[in-house]
Amino acid sequence: MTPLTPLTPQEGAAVKAADRAHVFHSWSAQKLIDPLAVAGAEGSYFWDYDGNRFLDFSSQLVNTNIGHQHPKVVAAIQEQAGRLCTLAPGFAVDVRSEAARLIAERTPGDLDKVFFTNGGAEAVENAVRMARLHTGRQKVLSTYRSYHGATATAINLTGDPRRWPSDTASAGIVHFWGPFLYRSPFHATTEAEECERALRHLEDTIAFEGPQSIAAIILETVPGTAGIMVPPAGYLAGVREICDRYGIVFVLDEVMAGFGRTGKWFAADHWGVTPDLLTFAKGVNSGYVPLGGVAISAAIAETFDTRPYPGGLTYSGHPLACAAAVATITTMAEEGIVEHAAHLGENVIGPALADIAERHPSVGEVRGLGAFWAVELVRDKETREPLVPYNAAGADNAPMAEFATACKKSGLWPFVNMNRLHVVPACNITEAEAKEGLAILDEALAVADRHTTAAG
Repeated sequence: MTPLTPLTPQEGAAVKAADRAHVFHSWSAQKLIDPLAVAGAEGSYFWDYDGNRFLDFSSQLVNTNIGHQHPKVVAAIQEQAGRLCTLAPGFAVDVRSEAARLIAERTPGDLDKVFFTNGGAEAVENAVRMARLHTGRQKVLSTYRSYHGATATAINLTGDPRRWPSDTASAGIVHFWGPFLYRSPFHATTEAEECERALRHLEDTIAFEGPQSIAAIILETVPGTAGIMVPPAGYLAGVREICDRYGIVFVLDEVMAGFGRTGKWFAADHWGVTPDLLTFAKGVNSGYVPLGGVAISAAIAETFDTRPYPGGLTYSGHPLACAAAVATITTMAEEGIVEHAAHLGENVIGPALADIAERHPSVGEVRGLGAFWAVELVRDKETREPLVPYNAAGADNAPMAEFATACKKSGLWPFVNMNRLHVVPACNITEAEAKEGLAILDEALAVADRHTTAAG
């Protein structure tokens, strides 16, 4: 887990200088950021040119589900590159077909056809297009507290502040509240109440928008960056029933939750629900080569049996990406990585976070599944006031920034968003590594505790 040749701070400085001169970064005010120059990565760790090593509790963007540089996936990409680097999507290619077959084997129900994209946002764009063409309707419903991507339709579907600068209010998108008991918009006190009231709210929204105008409802099966809110029992089944009743296409966005992240191949498997369309990306090949896609039901696939589908991508089903997917899925099955993620959630991460919540006044709630957890940080446990205001920036976000800095100084790279810490390591992180990271979080939370009302 160390580089073959010594690294120097001078090399890191050169990398940083080139970045600052030429790279335009996502979601950032360009002069206010200071990107870390990364020299290498392996397994659950990455390191910089100064020799600082970080335990990756973010899985980068919650996508390196099998960790960094897994040798089986690296070898598969190398082998494919030596055999056939690229081919247009109109051809039948062995590795593309095999990737689609392996995905279809694991998707719920009859989602047996796969349209490949380059990532999750494009998958969402195409799922919405399919739903609109299949139904002949235009409106799409999505929840607040969601993220579906940064392309035109996907960013309008998104229900967090990243949508605001690009929201045209004319994309045929209607937002509604999904279930989230800890911050219930329905004044519920139990999971059952939250489920029932959330479904009633959705029905009311449909009634007032006009069911005959609604093409699709899209949900993140377990919302990711918006807070890892595990849906209450019965909610997804309830949405499925509503969609069936009104002829609405049910789309589940599994871009972040899919491929082992929740301890199942797909998060939908926890509730036995089959959507009409399922979007995926990230964990399908751990992000080693960009790949996403839409898994399509038989009924929607039939719509395009003799009617051309009006969409496509030059790199749809790119051979290098598909080779990485075949190797990733095969490796996950051979090494029991999905089962390991379930074990981590039930026996390591979940119990440790529950214990941490008992001891830290800054922890309001912990929730999650598998290797997919959120820690809600608060100023006051009784009032549930967030540690920082919604969408805080600058000085208002100082408590979260201080907490993240404390983690990094101790060798852990965290995933923080608004007032939350997300615990999202690689799905094959070892128990020892997971416990190491959790211990660092436990210590760093003392920084957050200083900003609570309990601190005086």
